[in-house]
Amino acid sequence: MPHRTAETPSAAGRGRTAVIAAAVAVLSLGLVAAPAHADADSVQRSLDSLVSTGEFPGALAAVRAADGAGRDYTAGVGDLTTKAEVPVDGRVRIASNTKMFTAVAVLQLAGEGRIDLDAPVERYLPGVVRGHGNDGRLITPRQLLQHTAGLPNYTRDMAPILTTRDRYREPRELLDTGLEHRRTFPPGKGWEYSNTGYVVAGLLVQKVTGRPIGEVVTDKVIRRAGLKDTYWPGVGERGIEGPHPKGYTPGKNGSPVDITNLDPSWGWAAGQLVGTPSDVNRFLVALMDGRLLKPAQLKAMKQTVEAPGFPAGWSYGLGLIKMKLSCGGYAYGHGGDIDGYETRTAITEDGRAATVAVTALPTTEPAMLKVNAALDTALCTTP
Repeated sequence: MPHRTAETPSAAGRGRTAVIAAAVAVLSLGLVAAPAHADADSVQRSLDSLVSTGEFPGALAAVRAADGAGRDYTAGVGDLTTKAEVPVDGRVRIASNTKMFTAVAVLQLAGEGRIDLDAPVERYLPGVVRGHGNDGRLITPRQLLQHTAGLPNYTRDMAPILTTRDRYREPRELLDTGLEHRRTFPPGKGWEYSNTGYVVAGLLVQKVTGRPIGEVVTDKVIRRAGLKDTYWPGVGERGIEGPHPKGYTPGKNGSPVDITNLDPSWGWAAGQLVGTPSDVNRFLVALMDGRLLKPAQLKAMKQTVEAPGFPAGWSYGLGLIKMKLSCGGYAYGHGGDIDGYETRTAITEDGRAATVAVTALPTTEPAMLKVNAALDTALCTTP
């Protein structure tokens, strides 16, 4: 979830994962050059390459052309024990891609006049954000969504997943963990990826609506976008519903351990969702088509600021990353990392969308770049 970004959700902030999470939180989708106007088979070749070294047991992708035509891809195996195939368009934990959904929920409330993006968070959550220089009286909802609030990232303190996979965490616990650290910078005076900011955004939505963030996202975002295979796991739910490839993480001896089942509460509004690659594409299309936000709020979401550490020409909006493609033009999207799964997704200005997922977190920079390159290839493929 934490999107390495997002973790993403970015991702876990646990031991080995923390290093990668920090890298991707900065590099986000760090794409490398892909052949311009690649043919459709190049997407399959990129997935085959991802699983060829064994670091990623399985890979899956969904690509949508500007005219709405779609194609799904798989590679590798969905279960190392049974050698079952990767389910076509199977469900995975989409981790920090959740941030896009949470941001849309906040922006919808802004469009209804129920949240002022530039008012102090204190107005909605009095006394909630305090400690070590972190102060809700100085932070705005816009800064939460843009990672410019200076809130320390709570995932830096997450314990190893193999010893805590079944532990449930309340959102307040996540926030308190982040607030134990000194603020990263004065609000509005810097940029650093923070899952903590999205926990506050989730609490903000709950306070204003009087309903759980998972319910709000389901009713106002998932259903409105027409998504059939995306859902917010319930309290205590540790499995993944429906067809899905198993996710893996390195064990003590380096061999892969099945980590499919875990309690995703530590991601919450920053990275708890489960979905399919094609559903994530549908979400992006609905977002850019104006079905989820009013024009003013969509414009605000796409308005970006400099994000130190991103590739040249890349920037971060309100839960949305703007990136330059190797074949020209720009795309908007996000990504997500959680133990067992890494996803990358984006949509171009002319409506081409792609989502790529692998069933383990990369442990090396070359592997990480290959996932990013696979997304670039998918977006630059001639329909």
